[in-house]
Amino acid sequence: MSRPATTRSRKAPDRVWQRMLSGRRLDLLDPSPLDIEVDDIAHGLARVARWNGQTLGDHAFSVAQHSVIVEFICGELEPGLKPFERLMALHHDAAEYVIGDMISPFKTVLGDGYKSVENRLTEAVHLRFGLPARLPAPLKRLIKRADHICAWFEATQLAGFSTGEADKFFGTPPDGLEIELQPEAPTRAQAVFISRHEALLAAMEGRT
Repeated sequence: MSRPATTRSRKAPDRVWQRMLSGRRLDLLDPSPLDIEVDDIAHGLARVARWNGQTLGDHAFSVAQHSVIVEFICGELEPGLKPFERLMALHHDAAEYVIGDMISPFKTVLGDGYKSVENRLTEAVHLRFGLPARLPAPLKRLIKRADHICAWFEATQLAGFSTGEADKFFGTPPDGLEIELQPEAPTRAQAVFISRHEALLAAMEGRT
């Protein structure tokens, strides 16, 4: 006796895009600059915790706060930076509004796949705001140095590192540079990030 024919269920294609609160759908494999909005970036970064949330305070210390401070440090190290360079510094971790802030050891475990996605997202962010797709090498080195300096202050003030430990992993900050960190509520961190973005964009476009 023959069995009735059955219809095979088709597996839905894997979703590789994320819907943003702006309504945009951002394709992670092929991100379009047209799907990038600063409000989405700021909203996401203000809710992504540095140090996997293992920091002191009533709020997590967010990537949005970190980004604003790194841009500030870049300006302290190189006062002659142009607005577009400072805007690139502000957005140095912008991809993390989609992929989160993974601690360095885990990035090492994931390898090139993570870096590839991160690079595509970063390039899309740059193009969206009229910036070079890739960081010029000198600016990349400056941002890395500022990032390490900021991490030193975060480590010693918020994440429980001793000064000696922080010196070992991040290097010693330059003399005379003092930064006092205070984790902020996400809405505040988001607003400060957007305000700084808009100020730099206006300066870059000659509107100030």
